Amino acid sequence: MGVKTLQDLLAEGVEGRGVLVRSDLNVPLDDNGQITDPGRIIASVPTLKALVEAGAKVVVTAHLGRPKGEPDPKFSLAPVAVKLAELLGRNVQLAGDVVGYDALSRSEGLTDGDVLLLENVRFDPRETSKDDAERAKLAAALVELVGEDGAFVSDGFGVVHRKQASVFDVAQLLPHYAGTLVAAEIEVLAKLTAEAQRPSAVVLGGSKVSDKLAVIEALAPKVDTLVIGGGMCFTFLAAQGFSVGNSLKQDEMIDTCKGLLDRYADVIHLPRDIVVADGFAADAESKVVDANEIPDGWMGLDIGPESVSRFSALLTEAKTVFWNGPMGVFEFEKFAAGTRGVAEAIVVATGKGAFTVVGGGDSAAAVRTLGLPEDGFSHISTGGGASLEYLEGKELPGISVLEDTAGEAE
Repeated sequence: MGVKTLQDLLAEGVEGRGVLVRSDLNVPLDDNGQITDPGRIIASVPTLKALVEAGAKVVVTAHLGRPKGEPDPKFSLAPVAVKLAELLGRNVQLAGDVVGYDALSRSEGLTDGDVLLLENVRFDPRETSKDDAERAKLAAALVELVGEDGAFVSDGFGVVHRKQASVFDVAQLLPHYAGTLVAAEIEVLAKLTAEAQRPSAVVLGGSKVSDKLAVIEALAPKVDTLVIGGGMCFTFLAAQGFSVGNSLKQDEMIDTCKGLLDRYADVIHLPRDIVVADGFAADAESKVVDANEIPDGWMGLDIGPESVSRFSALLTEAKTVFWNGPMGVFEFEKFAAGTRGVAEAIVVATGKGAFTVVGGGDSAAAVRTLGLPEDGFSHISTGGGASLEYLEGKELPGISVLEDTAGEAE
């Protein structure tokens, strides 16, 4: 059956029609409410621009952060509306609510090519409700904003693993299509799994083993190299019997890590040296030690130069690379060398013809923060959690619903 795409919708015609777009505009903000990385907003522009230029009345729904089901000024999409308007080169109205009086009155006043951004959809508790009927009510109210002849475009890949009203339920009420971003992500992930060229490598970082356990178990039997860095590597080092000082460690995962190391000894690669610090701070005293000699009272905040060299040798020869999670606390310049070194090795692999994917989240932020060339990777994903769940083999509700003909016009 397949999934209909934005191109199919444009071919059918959208001039004068209301189109509801679920975008992923969940960008990081600093303490002053300023956007620190607009990557996801930039990624949302191609779909919105195509609809605007085709004369649609575009209503955009998205979330920001984790408000507790009620309006919270610090999670307002106001700064996002400003940035989106700048990137689209046109005015973007921001509704003062999600589906209330302001959203309804503004939607009724839209003319061809206008863009209305609804306030943070997670200000409405029904968005994330486990009650199907509650989510359905919000979905119906969202549909009302674009009218009976409207359409739904799913373009927020970062949320397709969530069964939420603006992601899943609206697709059951309107003709539905995958936006440019979602269609590209599906294609890339299929290439990573079904068509991966060997040797293939996966680089995993981040803080917790538990967050990545399912993807390790799913990919370890299929890849040639599995590099583990970041905070999660210390639980693996502890599983080898090493003392890890004050480093991040999940004691309850140590036996699991022992089992993984036994089963995949020839695939899993851990750091051999660590950059340790006497505290968690940008200006902390630091030194490089062997992975089995982390002193008491010190914590590992990055992988060391020997590890970068070893990992780079493996990655530059790979034909397929998936990277999810930084190697250290890259936000602190003193502890950014590991992440930078591994990323640069992946760039080299790309230059040699490898298919390389950055799996969203902190990894994508690291690419931009460290000033690495975005075109040095085959693809930078916008959806860390969604990417991981796809690679684990899980069904993504926001994708499977697009394959369903429910909501399609007869």
